[in-house]
Amino acid sequence: MDASGKWHFEVVSLDLSMLYRIRDVVYTGQTAYQRVDILQSEEFGRCLVLDGKTQSTEFDEHVYHECLVHPALLSHADPKSVFIGGGGEGTTLREVLAHRSVQKVTMIDLDKEVVDLCRRFLPQHHQGSFEDPRVKLLHQDARGYLAETDETYDVIVLDLVDPMEGGSAYLLYTREFYETASQRLNPGGILVTQSGPAGLINYTECFTPIAQTLSGLFPEIRPYTVYVPSFMTPWGFTMAVSDPATSLPGSDDFVQVARSRITGDLRYLDGVSCHGLFALPRYIREGIASETRTVTDDDPVFMV
Repeated sequence: MDASGKWHFEVVSLDLSMLYRIRDVVYTGQTAYQRVDILQSEEFGRCLVLDGKTQSTEFDEHVYHECLVHPALLSHADPKSVFIGGGGEGTTLREVLAHRSVQKVTMIDLDKEVVDLCRRFLPQHHQGSFEDPRVKLLHQDARGYLAETDETYDVIVLDLVDPMEGGSAYLLYTREFYETASQRLNPGGILVTQSGPAGLINYTECFTPIAQTLSGLFPEIRPYTVYVPSFMTPWGFTMAVSDPATSLPGSDDFVQVARSRITGDLRYLDGVSCHGLFALPRYIREGIASETRTVTDDDPVFMV
């Protein structure tokens, strides 16, 4: 094995790490909230790394972001107003704006420096989405904003950094925050959040407690997973619906419905793959069913 050159080293769990080769360090620095590295890798193209954790890469960001955004928006009959928490690369914003019905998007990302760096160094990620006139971009605490605003939304999409101890986002995974967010949903509204790793090694780290927490606030939750190569593990998402009657287009109709509602072509999702996201393996189903933890401000959950 040729191990020459520069490598990015990343902890997956306490006993497991991964490496990928770096061609160039595009940017490295520290903002008021987190360390930022933008790397040009051999395998994954340009990568955004925050506090040592890979957030997205040119190679496979579409897998994560299509799966985060489209199941929720396609489950809603007519999403017009959307709130995005986090998502500094502009990729979640890009996927939301692809829906023709969307008339306004409020995006809150606390770290303006990260957003500015992504606008400059990750053009293939955002693809100009920040310039869309439907977008209101703010840099403040998402929790405080939702607690104080009078605006309501058809869909809330939470593309937050992971809940790390001492980090900026762990209080955006608690019952108190989700309760605030639920009050900002219109009738029939949907909330979806990234929920951390969902592999056999670490699915109970935060995926199952997030599902348990949301299940206490919404009539129905729909957890799902997808394998993201640059994360080296299946990744979890949780969709919470205020009306259990809402549903995805059927597998046979999915492509036709998606084409009628979304500008451009989806690269990862079609009817089979979208519905397959929700076919959870036995260990996750049993883990969610047996989970008793509710994440609260006083008892938060942290990733390694």
